[in-house]
Amino acid sequence: MDELRAHCRGVVALPARLTAWQHETLRSGAELAGLVEEHGSPINLIEPSLLAGHADELSDAGQERGVSVRVFFARKANKALALVDAALAAGHGVDVASERELQQVLDRAPDPDRIIVTAAVKPRRLIELAVAAGVVISLDNLDEVALVTKAAAGNERPARVALRLRVDVDRSSRFGLSLPEWTQWLAATAPPPELQIEGVHFHVAGYDPEARVSGIGLALELVQSLRSAGHVISWIDIGGGIPMSYLDGAEDWNRFWAEHRVGLLSGSALTWQGRGLGLQVTHQGVEGEPAVYPMWQPQVRGAWLHAILDAQWRDGSIANALRSAGLSLHLEPGRALLDGCGMTVARVETRKRLPDGTWAIALAMNRTQCRSAADDFLIDPLLVPGVPRGEPTGAIEGYLVGAYCIEAELLTWRRLWFPHGVAVGDLVAFVNTAGYQMHILESASHQIPLAANLVRTSGGWGLDAIDRGIQPSGSKSRS
Repeated sequence: MDELRAHCRGVVALPARLTAWQHETLRSGAELAGLVEEHGSPINLIEPSLLAGHADELSDAGQERGVSVRVFFARKANKALALVDAALAAGHGVDVASERELQQVLDRAPDPDRIIVTAAVKPRRLIELAVAAGVVISLDNLDEVALVTKAAAGNERPARVALRLRVDVDRSSRFGLSLPEWTQWLAATAPPPELQIEGVHFHVAGYDPEARVSGIGLALELVQSLRSAGHVISWIDIGGGIPMSYLDGAEDWNRFWAEHRVGLLSGSALTWQGRGLGLQVTHQGVEGEPAVYPMWQPQVRGAWLHAILDAQWRDGSIANALRSAGLSLHLEPGRALLDGCGMTVARVETRKRLPDGTWAIALAMNRTQCRSAADDFLIDPLLVPGVPRGEPTGAIEGYLVGAYCIEAELLTWRRLWFPHGVAVGDLVAFVNTAGYQMHILESASHQIPLAANLVRTSGGWGLDAIDRGIQPSGSKSRS
């Protein structure tokens, strides 16, 4: 077994796919220990250079089918400004979800045509800034229509907008209006001259290509209605949800779920106190669906987009329909662009044997610093080799726990195996955390500072611009 994976793995292993820079960094245990000593635990390590290749894969997939594809990096997936810089330098755009996100991108002075505002809630100040900057705003509802119209009143140019569509396959979604609602609005009230409608936008939960095909079909109908009303519509935006895989293949993923089901039924669960991760034991057996990101997926990025563009639509393909309508396709990936771009490293502070014989290994971090909306992040953490360490335990099984003062403060719900033990001062690395895991839910509760974000450059590791001037460099009080 690879030395990097030899010291920590799940009782049922889910070995993370590692990039070259991650291999190199994880073999530099002494350097990582120095970074944690300087910046506190945990630290987020970010390598922006991979983003451009992932974005280009999507653009190229469109080009191969004769469709112009524009990629807008979903900034909400990670707050590091180095990633914004990487997206812009590669010629791509940025999707922003708040006033501060928008202002930070505007400060980097890109063409406003390379920004779209898709914020779930758009306060007046965000709308006014977006209108003044001339960036596209995705309109979710008629109240937003009124707010943007008011903000654009008296301006020399109208506000640039798209209409957000709630598609049939996602009827329970709280986002957007349905096709009948938008068409009724078009029929009842001519859109005000303060609005320049340029596109149709939607986002579907999950990763199913067929759901996007259905969404594009509805969007094409709305485009036709808008064009009939005199609007010049040039694009359809299918949002995010572009899949990626954290594992090398399906075998480990399928084995975990099979053994997890057996463990839930037998009372020997693979998780803390039998956490189901979306599954429940009933009188009929194990029911439910996993409440986690699918760590292995059969189609990612370019292949996934090909499946959409090649799908049958009426008398041709989706690609043919877009070409015939003279429409480009916009995407707003976050996680898929950040594949391999980061990891989070934290220090072991204490170890304690629990009544059931397993161990609680406490790290100087909290669960919000490696957590998204999913129940858990299901890839094996790594115990970094080459770190100066104290006296290790013997071989143990246990759980990584965090700093918040609640019983459920678990960093991993899965039970882990440490064949060579754990020592105070060891470093644990959570791999491939750049996409949503680092920042989407991070909290400074208990007055514990947020993690420092360190960017990999030719000259070594340095604080990202989002941190410079906000938190002190060299602070040792963060943990």
